[in-house]
Amino acid sequence: MQTSYTCRQCLSLIKTFRAQLRPAQPFRPLAHMVSSQRNHSTKGPATPKLALPRRALSTTPSRQVAKPFEPYEYIDPEGVRRTMVLTPDNLFHSFTNSPIPEIRRRAAFMRQHAYCPHPSHKPTRPPHHAMDLEARKSSETGTPPAHVDFECPDCGIPVYCCEDHWADDYEAHLEVCDVLRQSNEDDHDLRSGRYFKEFLFAAPQIEEILTNMTSWDTYLYTRDFDALNEDREMRQATKLLTYPMTIGSILNELSPYTLRKNSRMTPEGLKSFTALRHTLHPPRTGGGDTWKTVKLAPPSVRLFILGARAESSLPRETWMQFAYLFHRVAFSIHFIGPESMMNREKELPLPERTSLNPFGAVIEDRISNAMKISTFVEYYHTLHKSGIFHPFDPYFDCFVAFQPGFGNPASMHEWEETLPLLLETKCPIIATGYSPWDMQQDIEFLNKRFANEMDELLRPGENLFRSLRWDLNDLDPHDATCSNWGVYAFRGKRYETTKKEEEVEVDSERTA
Repeated sequence: MQTSYTCRQCLSLIKTFRAQLRPAQPFRPLAHMVSSQRNHSTKGPATPKLALPRRALSTTPSRQVAKPFEPYEYIDPEGVRRTMVLTPDNLFHSFTNSPIPEIRRRAAFMRQHAYCPHPSHKPTRPPHHAMDLEARKSSETGTPPAHVDFECPDCGIPVYCCEDHWADDYEAHLEVCDVLRQSNEDDHDLRSGRYFKEFLFAAPQIEEILTNMTSWDTYLYTRDFDALNEDREMRQATKLLTYPMTIGSILNELSPYTLRKNSRMTPEGLKSFTALRHTLHPPRTGGGDTWKTVKLAPPSVRLFILGARAESSLPRETWMQFAYLFHRVAFSIHFIGPESMMNREKELPLPERTSLNPFGAVIEDRISNAMKISTFVEYYHTLHKSGIFHPFDPYFDCFVAFQPGFGNPASMHEWEETLPLLLETKCPIIATGYSPWDMQQDIEFLNKRFANEMDELLRPGENLFRSLRWDLNDLDPHDATCSNWGVYAFRGKRYETTKKEEEVEVDSERTA
C-alpha cells in the first residue's frame, strides 16, 4: 500500500539502503552507444568516452519531440488559403533559431547594433532616466562597450555580450524577462499563419446604443465585438485599435476624462473639447429624409495626424471604428509627415505634384461616406505656411501627434517650426508617449519652451486605451515599451477680453 507520507527515520533508512545498492560509477548511455547496440554488425561496439553534457551558450534548449512540426496549408473561415507555420502551443523560439526568417534577421541586427547593459562596460549614451541601465556604467573604470551576443534561455532574445554578464546581472534582467518573453511569443504569433479572428472588427450600431469608454473591456463589450478570451488576442487587437480609440476616448461626450477629483481634465480642456463635442454630437432636430425637411450638412471635422508613421498604414477598417462612435458626422483625416507613406509605395504610388495637387497628396475618398483620408509626404510647417488648410476653427479642427518626441534630441529639430504654428491655431493638440520617461521628456521641453504660450487641457498620465502589447527596441532590448502608453493635451493660450468700465466723474461742488 502506497502512503502519502514517510517519516524521517524510514526515509533515512531508504536512502542508506539505496546508497549501498548504487554502483561505484554511474552509467549514462550516450546517443552513439544506443545506436551501436542496435546495429547488427559483426564488429564489436567501440568503447564510449564519458563526457559531461555542455550547455549551449547562445541558444534556447531545443525541445525533443517525437515528430517535428511541418507547415501545412488550410482554408480560413473567409475562404483564404493560408500556411500554418507555428501552432499556438509552440510560439516560443529563440530569435537566432526562429523558424521565421524575418525574426532571424532581427536577431542579427541586434547583435550588430545593441550594446551589453552590464555595469562593467563604459556607457554608450546618456541615461534617459534614473532607472535606465546605462546610468550604472562608469566612463572611467568601465571596459570598452561590447555588442550583445548571448540569448537568455528564458526570453530567447540577445541581451548580454556573454553568459557570465547575463548570470552576474540576472537580477536586473529578471525585471523585464517576462515582458520580453511575452513579446517574443507575440511576434511569432503574428507570423504564425493562423486566422486572426480578433481583427474582425465590429459593425456600426444604431445611435441609441451608447458605447462605454471606461476601459478596453467595456468598449469591446458595448460595441459588440466577438469575445476575445485569450490575452494574446487582446494584445494583438489593441495594438491596432489604440490609435483611433485614444482620440475617440478624449473627444467623445462619454469620455472617461472628466473634471472629477481623480480625473485629469482641466477647465480649459473642458472648454476646448466641449466645442468639438458640440460638432461631433449634433442635435437630432432640423433635418429629415424628405425634400421639405432637407438641411445643409456641416463641414467635416478635420483630424491632423502629425508625424504619421505606423498609424497611416493601418487598415482602413481600424479607422472606421473611430467614425462609428460619432453618428451623422463626416471626418477628414490628414496624415502628414515625411514617413507617412513608408513601405506603401507599391500599394499606393505617389502621384506627381501638379498645380491641382501641389504637394502630391494621396487621397482616399471612397472609404465611406463618413470618412476621407489624405496623406501628405511633407512637413506640416510647409503645408501650414502655404495656407492649404486655412482657416482653422476650434469647433471643427484637432491636431494629434502619436509619440512625437518633442523633447528627444534626435527629433526635436523637426518640431522647431511646427510647434509655434500649432499654438497659433488655438485648436486642441493631443499627444502621446510610448513610456513614462518619453512622455515626461516631451512635457519638460514644452513647459520650458512654451510655458507662457500654451494652456494644459489634459494632464499627463497613463492612457486608458494604450496598447496592451509590448514592443522591443532593437537598439536596446531591455527598453520594452508599448504604443501610446501615456496621453496629454494642450493648445495655444487664449486671452479673454474684458470691457473696462468707464469711470464717472463726480462733481465735488455738488457733493459738498
